[in-house]
Amino acid sequence: MTGAVLSALAVAGAALLLGLGWAGGRWHARRGERATGLALGTPVERATFHTLHTASLAAPPLRAGLTEDAARKAAKRLRSLLGTEALCLTDRRSVLAWDGPGADHHERRAMARVAVMLDSGRSMSVRTECTRPDCPLKWAVFAPLTGEDGVLGALVAYGSRESAVLVRAATELARWVSVQLELSELDRSRTRLMEAEIKALRAQISPHFIFNSLAAIASFVRTDPERARDLLLEFADFTRYSFRRHGEFTTLAEELRSIEQYLALAGARFGDRLKVTLQVAPEVLPVALPFLCLQPLVENAVKHGLEDSTGECLITIAARDAGAEAVITIEDNGVGMDPAVLRRILAGERGGSSSGIGLTNVDERIRQVYGDAYGPVIETGVGAGMKISLRIPKYRAGVHSSGPGQQPPRY
Repeated sequence: MTGAVLSALAVAGAALLLGLGWAGGRWHARRGERATGLALGTPVERATFHTLHTASLAAPPLRAGLTEDAARKAAKRLRSLLGTEALCLTDRRSVLAWDGPGADHHERRAMARVAVMLDSGRSMSVRTECTRPDCPLKWAVFAPLTGEDGVLGALVAYGSRESAVLVRAATELARWVSVQLELSELDRSRTRLMEAEIKALRAQISPHFIFNSLAAIASFVRTDPERARDLLLEFADFTRYSFRRHGEFTTLAEELRSIEQYLALAGARFGDRLKVTLQVAPEVLPVALPFLCLQPLVENAVKHGLEDSTGECLITIAARDAGAEAVITIEDNGVGMDPAVLRRILAGERGGSSSGIGLTNVDERIRQVYGDAYGPVIETGVGAGMKISLRIPKYRAGVHSSGPGQQPPRY
């Protein structure tokens, strides 16, 4: 899903909430509800603020999807929004959560009505036909909860009498809940996409690189056993980090440590032809960023500087503090690239090479996480080397390292 779709859903959700807040405000104003605390305006305005606040508390559980736990956490808030005697959330098979009285004798009837609503996909208002004199649940509004796969379940609001206001409010609230559920589906789709892209990057760590690394290590076994041992440990740590299974994000310190290991293995193969300069500000080491978003860029620099040429390769890796952002640059003096070819690679019009896969993958993931304004800036030309710059926000909602802590790189 694109950022435009997410924006459209957010706007739609806001519009539904404002409409629901207005209806709730009118309802509360008629009942003469008196707000407490700061004077926030008229009774209708105070009720609207209360509605928006309650909705903000109900939204996070729903972003986990239509599950029993999420429904249980959200049901009480949703019932408070409507001010009904009872409310329940269902999936297509059973009641997930019930808030209020009447669960003991209304749940089965509720699911029978939900089955009818699933066929039509439309809201309906019905008499409960409850014969218990002490039960206040006389009318029920069944509103569908929808997602990408159609109707997922229902929001059922119970009242003591038939009410057109309740029908409209329950229907609008069900639409808002559906927006939250659709956003949860988008979150899961984004997670699956990120995982697929990380798998593509892992596949880029080719048998060719593994073979060359092990061959370089083997060459030192007799002549320099201590170095062979150190390189083998670097190789083990590098592969362990690259193939770890937890977390979409890591810290700059962890990513640079992996790059240090990669360069140690590349240096064992190419010797003095590889020269690396590191300029890293300590204050940006804890910054969180997408997992494996720098290593492919360094690998690209090594390829263009060593494998595609016969001269000395100079690589500079810098990370500096820029206020609310960390600015990371990776520069090499290799063969460079025609800017027109680079544009075609980033547009997905030309693939096949490992460097193309790595650049495109990093570009897409950075834009997905931070937005198009944070895409990599690449300066290059034929025979002019390449410089890649990234701006990484220090703080962004949802972006935090979930992996085990590691020591900062040894510089």
